[in-house]
Amino acid sequence: MNLQVKKNLISVLAFVGLTWLVYLINLPLLVTAYNLNQFGLEPRTLHGLVGIFTMPFLHDGFNHLIGNTVPLVVLLSMLAFTRPNPKRIIICLTVMSGVMLWVLGRHKIHVGASGLIYALAVYLMAAGFYERKIASAITAILVVVLYGSLFWGLLPTAGQYVSWEGHLLGAVAGGFFAAMTTKRSNAARLQAPTIADSPTASDSTL
Repeated sequence: MNLQVKKNLISVLAFVGLTWLVYLINLPLLVTAYNLNQFGLEPRTLHGLVGIFTMPFLHDGFNHLIGNTVPLVVLLSMLAFTRPNPKRIIICLTVMSGVMLWVLGRHKIHVGASGLIYALAVYLMAAGFYERKIASAITAILVVVLYGSLFWGLLPTAGQYVSWEGHLLGAVAGGFFAAMTTKRSNAARLQAPTIADSPTASDSTL
């Protein structure tokens, strides 16, 4: 395991650890006026903008947190092993999905890492499709096998107390970001000059 992958995995553990730390801090506050969940994402409100960044770290109960922890660890680990810049990807997916939810979501306080989980799952699957690399394709297949059932949560039938639109917009953000970044990198590789085409290579044959 190289140094960069180790650093990425430490970042994964730190992210999940922070989520648990926030929950433990908030646990005695849940029944008070200081409940940290009030800082979740509330669409189309000025104070709700902070929720774009805080939403993934806030959870409405232990079962909610446990339900998000395992897929979050698995998907973030996949990201850490297959991508050189997982932090940038996580930040971009969080902001993109959060902004869309702030604009389009129901007028309620949204908390939880589910939106990020859906964004990561779709990003990894879409990146595997666009890049057509063995490692990316295997990762995409694993995501489908492990978490294909998650996609029932994209529908309103998930329940009125479930932020299904957060799931859906997270998935949209993941797919869009994968298309935007992988197609750009593919285009850059195609446009890069080959050794045979470079002036240095030509001069060296003289």
